[in-house]
Parts: sequence; structure tokens; C-alpha cells
Amino acid sequence: MINLFNEENFEAEVLGSSIPVFVDFFADWCGPCKMMSPVIDQLSEEYAGRVKVGKVDVDESSELAARYGVMSIPNMVLFKDGVPADRIIGAVPKSQLKALFDKYAG
Repeated sequence: MINLFNEENFEAEVLGSSIPVFVDFFADWCGPCKMMSPVIDQLSEEYAGRVKVGKVDVDESSELAARYGVMSIPNMVLFKDGVPADRIIGAVPKSQLKALFDKYAG
């Protein structure tokens, strides 16, 4: 299941999470973001309960994007224990995201 994170719920859902959280910073107008969406959906199902998966719309949550240094999208950040632990920028193969999930999933 894909969660939608924003300024209101980010602290509780991401920073306070007991499991790693994969956050996809995206925008509706971003072609590469749309390409990554089905892959991220698949991974959210495959890693359910081990990695929380969600998205942040950079147009609606520009403060969050700025706080985490998001200058280009897609920009995917994996948070562990409330801090950014890893980042992937740009459209990448599923295998690269899967390796990231495997690295942090319990």
C-alpha cells in the first residue's frame, strides 16, 4: 500500500516509524516519476510489513522537499530510525530499488 505523506503526517508516519520508510518525492507532471510508479507499487506489496512505502508530492509539500534537499525528481529517500539513510535520484531499474529494500528490510 502506498501512503501519501505531507507536512501534517510526515513526522508521525516517516520519522516515527519503527520500520524503514521509502519515500518517493514526485510530481504529477514528471514523466520519469510516472515510469517509476508501477515499480514502487510492486515493491510496496512485496515488502509489506518490512518497509513502509509512500510518496510526497513536491508541488504540495515543497517545504518537505526543501528540508530533504530534493532538487530533482524522482528522488527516492529511504529513512531508517527517522533519518535519511540512502537516496536514489532518477528513474532506475527495479533491481536497483530491490537491492536498496533488501539492504534495509528486516
